[in-house]
Amino acid sequence: MLHAVSPPGLSLARRANGCHARHFPLNDTSHMKRRLFLGAAPAALLLGACSFGPKPATAPATAPATTPVVANPAPPRPIRIGLALGGGAARGFAHIGVIKALEAQGIHPDIVTGTSAGSVVAALYASGMDGFALNKVALTMDEATIADWALPFGTRFGGWLKGEALQNYVNRLVKQKPIESMKLPLGIVATDLQSGERILFRRGNTGQAVRASSSVPGVFQPVSISGHDYVDGGLVEPVPVDAAREMGADFVIAVNISADPASQKNGGQSGVLLQTTAIMGQSINRMALARADVVIRPDLPDMAGSDFTSRNRAILAGEVATAAVLPALRDKLASLRKQPVGTVVAQ
Repeated sequence: MLHAVSPPGLSLARRANGCHARHFPLNDTSHMKRRLFLGAAPAALLLGACSFGPKPATAPATAPATTPVVANPAPPRPIRIGLALGGGAARGFAHIGVIKALEAQGIHPDIVTGTSAGSVVAALYASGMDGFALNKVALTMDEATIADWALPFGTRFGGWLKGEALQNYVNRLVKQKPIESMKLPLGIVATDLQSGERILFRRGNTGQAVRASSSVPGVFQPVSISGHDYVDGGLVEPVPVDAAREMGADFVIAVNISADPASQKNGGQSGVLLQTTAIMGQSINRMALARADVVIRPDLPDMAGSDFTSRNRAILAGEVATAAVLPALRDKLASLRKQPVGTVVAQ
């Protein structure tokens, strides 16, 4: 049986009111036992109360160890590859071989620029044609389809050809798309005849821009666009390396199809005019090529700019020249991709 025990405060109150505790003789055993019981009871209740009180804080359980995660390697730096296709009349078929070889190795340019003959291939490539489609166009091309004689000859600036046939030919192949609607960013270089400045066409009529870029003085008549006359871009930028940089290329592959003047046979007046244009652009070309990351030089020393019968040989030369530089090209691309994003590479 539990016995109610007055708390200490109540005993003090009773004493204050004159209530005195009863005293038992020391020799009274029963009373002694009762006193011992009553004295121990409060301690027992106190200990019992502690057992129902707030629990002492315990250390949180240690979380199970997580499995170590292997860090993934940093993704390669995104590189915008520019392909700069130079001028060289019929030797321009070599550009097709270059594109075929690059694609075969999984290298797909993000930007394409072209000068003169290079502008023709650049426009078709930017429109969505791959290397094999370009090859088919080259093999089925009839030279007569781009020759529209100016009668009487030399009525304006001495040009024999008007260039309208070339303009229409290109527009038909690109399905009348303007430059800004191409699948790849496209830049076409021409020369302002009045100021001598380099002009980079990035918008407008694709065929007309190609016609302007290809208008070799004395062979084609200049092209009038918005009150300005334009002629062959090879006079100011034979291989449009800087144009590709301006358009955002981080890595420029330049294709130089100009021939060494000493190796050329100057057959006919057109050959002389083409050769003159090439000589005028030589020093400019050397400086521009030095700013490219990789230069591809198809080996066509004895192919004249007017020789459309050697197109197969030119295409093959482009493939062979590209294969020769592939190891260096891959190494340079890999090195550039390892650099931190935002790094400016001096050229």
